Amino acid sequence: MNLLSSLRSRIFLTSALLAVLSIGVAIYVVNVTVTREAESALTREIEATGALVEQLRTTRTQTFTLMARLIADTPKLKAAVDTNDAPTVQAPLEDIASQNQLGANLLLVTNKAGNVLASVGLPARAGVVVANQPSIREALAGRERVSLIPQPGGMLQLVSVPILIQPEIVGTLSVGFLLDDALAAQLKEITGSEIAFGVDGQILATTLAAEHRGSLGGLLRRVNAPVTVTMGSEEYAALPLPLSAGTQVDVPGADPMALILRSRTEHLRFLRTIHSELYLTAVVAVLLATLLSFAVARTITRPLAAITDVMRDVAATGDLTRKIVLRRGDEDARLLATTFNTLTESIGRFQREIAQRERLSSLGRLSTVIAHEVRNPLMIIKAALHTLRHTGVGSSAVREAAADIDEEVARLNRIVNDVLDFARPIRFEKAAVDLNAVCRESAQAAEASPGAPVELDLDAAVPALSTDAERLRVALVNLIVNARQAVEAHVDALAGPLASTDKDLPLPGPPSGRVTVSTRASAGGITIVVADAGVGIDGADVSRVFDPYFTTKRGGTGLGLPIAKNIIEGLGGMLSVSSSAGRGTEMRIEFPTR
Repeated sequence: MNLLSSLRSRIFLTSALLAVLSIGVAIYVVNVTVTREAESALTREIEATGALVEQLRTTRTQTFTLMARLIADTPKLKAAVDTNDAPTVQAPLEDIASQNQLGANLLLVTNKAGNVLASVGLPARAGVVVANQPSIREALAGRERVSLIPQPGGMLQLVSVPILIQPEIVGTLSVGFLLDDALAAQLKEITGSEIAFGVDGQILATTLAAEHRGSLGGLLRRVNAPVTVTMGSEEYAALPLPLSAGTQVDVPGADPMALILRSRTEHLRFLRTIHSELYLTAVVAVLLATLLSFAVARTITRPLAAITDVMRDVAATGDLTRKIVLRRGDEDARLLATTFNTLTESIGRFQREIAQRERLSSLGRLSTVIAHEVRNPLMIIKAALHTLRHTGVGSSAVREAAADIDEEVARLNRIVNDVLDFARPIRFEKAAVDLNAVCRESAQAAEASPGAPVELDLDAAVPALSTDAERLRVALVNLIVNARQAVEAHVDALAGPLASTDKDLPLPGPPSGRVTVSTRASAGGITIVVADAGVGIDGADVSRVFDPYFTTKRGGTGLGLPIAKNIIEGLGGMLSVSSSAGRGTEMRIEFPTR
């Protein structure tokens, strides 16, 4: 069976496909958007962290520069430096260091020759190294200097200022803080990002484990370009930031950098959760959309199915009394049902009007036939009366004339009754009737006169039918009598008159020389068939058998079958004929069960 052969399937599949496509596109767009926004948010967070780290470093540098100026301008330190005596300078420098609230990692004082007079915070050897840096020479030249000096535990941010005893520069003061693991940990606590400081491909301080320093070293040569790096089971987005902007690097060829790292694994885990929820939502939405599509398709097609079922029954049975009843349904379906009901009512009314017109037209066309049928009995009656007028007529002649008059009057009465039965509308009194019982009674009535036997083949499953039993019996008796006469004529043609009127004796003709009345029940209705193996009807005459006053039998009025047809159609049934000359005739009556 083709899946797209029914309207319900097409509506259901189309609606479901549109829903699935819409949901799929929506989920895809949402996934792409969420992923892009998550990546953008990650990049923005890294860039914001980088800007914050740079701002903190700059602010701290400015603060230490101001602190260095203030310390260099204290009279006590100036007097000590002017003595050019290291022990004399060391004591006040230590006092200043003990009062330091900013957490400086280095205080260094040199004389005007650049030699170290005192230092606090770093080993003496480290102080000598710092004193030999270009920043000290710049300060001795009267220029303040901010520089970065790589150290084993990090990078030293150094602020160097001159010590002036006007108008002479007597020495320099350097204040520094380390960009080390401790500072990186503080920045991580503030920003939530991993921090690393390095120079020349070597990581000097970081918040990450020591085994990851080698992986981070290769990132120091990239500038302002977010990259992805995997360390262990974690994936990070890293942003290298140069620290040399506005700062002098006292190691030639060195390029100090800060690395800002954010875990992509957490973001990916968050994205996977969102994706899973979106996929689950999509599945639920598809299921709901499928159910809704099925419900919509069923809502649309159910009233149409009810309408088409009734239409199919009407087409199969011709029963125009069938009505479409929709208790529920949309407005269009109800309009279609109402239109169809109105149409069948109109067709039924037109059929009744046409049938009435046909009867009237038939009466007009057959007036000459009626006149002929009436004239013959009248002439016989006239002749009989003429005989009675003669004097001396014997009693036998009087009896014969009276018998002729009586016979012809009866003939005239039969003609008039047949014409009236055909012409006037038939009034029916319907009630629940057992059709099998009606068929038995009709067969018994038809067999009241000698002739071919009638066999019954009645279906016990035939239900009761609302009809007029007496009118139906009249029609059936008419059909059965015609069938018996056809069988008798056929037997006479083959083997002469029937040898016996007893239906239990074998017929001289073939075994098929009998009349059969059968009933059958089906889903669409009930069928009554009167069949015979008689002389049959010529093909040219089959279409005329229901025409009034058409007959092939001597003495027939030609109104029996038309009257039977009027009765059957008046009861809501259909009467049809099929026949073949020399093989018999079948009269079929069909009643719809509804």
